Amino acid sequence: MYIQIFETNILRLLEEHDMTKQELAEKADISMSFLSDLTHGKANPSLKIMESIANAFGVSLPYMLESTELTPEQLAELRQDSGAPMASVPPGYERVSGIVTEFEAFQVKQWAEAARKRMRR
Repeated sequence: MYIQIFETNILRLLEEHDMTKQELAEKADISMSFLSDLTHGKANPSLKIMESIANAFGVSLPYMLESTELTPEQLAELRQDSGAPMASVPPGYERVSGIVTEFEAFQVKQWAEAARKRMRR
């Protein structure tokens, strides 16, 4: 489960950072073939590799392991090496993470559900 979330977030962050897989492989100091296997669900990275990838994006490892709202169909579309990948967040929306109180988390979850409903329209 965590590997799929990690993989999904790699694909999303590649798009958000307008970065190629080759650029990420170089920044994370991993082989392009391993990164390709990883983004196609064929590899299991060590914690050291996951941390290197997170650092290459300038985010924390826990951020890379957070859940995503992408469906399996959207993930499959992102996996395609040809054509432009689909955005995980439409224009005008932004994905954020933070530590908040339980009450604030309740409010944020309500906002997130309202945003998902708007995006489905």
